[in-house]
Amino acid sequence: MADSNTTDITVIGAGIVGITSALELARAGFRVTVLDRKGVAAETSRGNAGAFAFADIEPLATPGILRKAPKWLLDPLGPLSMPPAYAMRMLPWMWKFWRASSARNYAAGVAAQSAMMQHSRAALERLVPRVGGEAMLRREGQLQLYATEAEFRASQPNWAEKERHGIRCTYLHSPAEIAEIQPGLNPCFTRAGFTPDWVNVTDPALWTEHLAQALRGLGGRIERAEVRRLRPTETGVEITTDRGPRHAAQVVLAAGAWSHRLARHLGDHLPLETERGYNTTFPTATVDLRTHVTFPMHGFVVTKIGNGLRVGGAVELGGLDLPPDYRRAKTLLQKAMTFLPGLQGTGGTEWMGYRPSLPDSLPAIGHARATHRVIYAFGHGHLGLTQSAGTAELVCALAQGARPQIDLTPFSPARFTARGGR
Repeated sequence: MADSNTTDITVIGAGIVGITSALELARAGFRVTVLDRKGVAAETSRGNAGAFAFADIEPLATPGILRKAPKWLLDPLGPLSMPPAYAMRMLPWMWKFWRASSARNYAAGVAAQSAMMQHSRAALERLVPRVGGEAMLRREGQLQLYATEAEFRASQPNWAEKERHGIRCTYLHSPAEIAEIQPGLNPCFTRAGFTPDWVNVTDPALWTEHLAQALRGLGGRIERAEVRRLRPTETGVEITTDRGPRHAAQVVLAAGAWSHRLARHLGDHLPLETERGYNTTFPTATVDLRTHVTFPMHGFVVTKIGNGLRVGGAVELGGLDLPPDYRRAKTLLQKAMTFLPGLQGTGGTEWMGYRPSLPDSLPAIGHARATHRVIYAFGHGHLGLTQSAGTAELVCALAQGARPQIDLTPFSPARFTARGGR
C-alpha cells in the first residue's frame, strides 16, 4: 500500500464532533475523509435537544451526589437510572465518578469546563459566518424552573458558580415574572433562573448536514464504512473496515459512544459509558415556546425543533446493547403536558440516543498513547453539540503540531490511567 501524504487525515465518526472537526481540518488545508457506518448525524447527533449549552459548566459528579444517587437509581423512570442488568458493569465507572465528585476534583472540573465553554462559544461565533449559519440559530435564552423556594435556594450554588465564570443570569420570583419570558406554564413554578445568552440550533440534524455540505465544498469526502480496528504503522495508521483496509497519515477518533472500543486497540482503556437519553419530537408546536425550557428537578427540557417541539432528557446508564425503555420518554412527556398545559401529546416520534460519558464529564481530547498519529475527540456526554466547534479547533491544532488554544491537561485521555489519575 502506498504511503499517504502527510496532509491526509481520516476522521472516524460523522456526528457533530466528527463533522465539525473534519470541516476545520479541511479549512486548514488537510485532505479529509470521514468514515461512518451509518452516515451523517445518523446516531446521537440527530436527536439531541439542539442546545449550545455554554452555561452548563457544572460536572454531573457534584460533591455529595452519591448520597442522592441511590434514591434516583432505584426509580427506573427517574431523572437518573441504571437498569439492574447493567449495574455490575457500571461499578468501575461509578468508582471513578465518585472520585470525580470530591470537592477538589469538582472545582478543577468546573474550571476546565468553563475554559472549554468559553473557547467553544468563541469558536462557534467564528464558525457561523464561515458557513452562513446564522439563520439556523435561535438566540432565545434558557429558562430553568423551580416549584418551591427550597428548590430554588438549593440551586443557588450552581447559579453563583455560573456568575463567577462570567455567565449572565437573571432571577425570577413569581409566576407573573416567569410568564413575561415564557407564558403558558403551570403556575406551580414560582421561581426561575434565566440565562439570556443561551443559543439553540433550529435542528441539530440539519445543522450537522449543513456543515457536512460545507465540508464537501472544500473537497472533503464522507464515506459509509464500519471501522473495526486501528493499527499504527511507520507511516501512519492502518484502518480495518468492513469494506477493506485503508491507510491514513493521521486519524481523528470521534465515534462518540463507540470510540472506546477502537481506542482499546491502541492500548487505551478509557472508562467511557453511555448516558442513554430519551425524547419525543412533535412536527408541529402546540404551545408558544419562546425559549429553551429546563425542568432541572425532573431532568428534562422542552425545546423548539424546526416548526415543532422536542421533549426529552434524563440519564439512563445502560450501555450500548440493552434495548431502549421507551417508558422513560412517555414519563417525560406526561410531565411536560402537566407543566405546559397546552401541550398536545399525540403525533410524536419517540427516540433514544447514546451520549458518550466519562466519569468527570470532561471529554477526551488528545493523542493516543500508542501513537501521536491518532487524536481522540470523544466523551462529551450531553455537550457534544455545545463543544463541537471548540473541539474542532483543538483537534486541528493537534493535527498541525501547533499549541492548542486552551490547556488540554484536564482533557488528557491518559488522565484515568496515569499514576494518580482519576
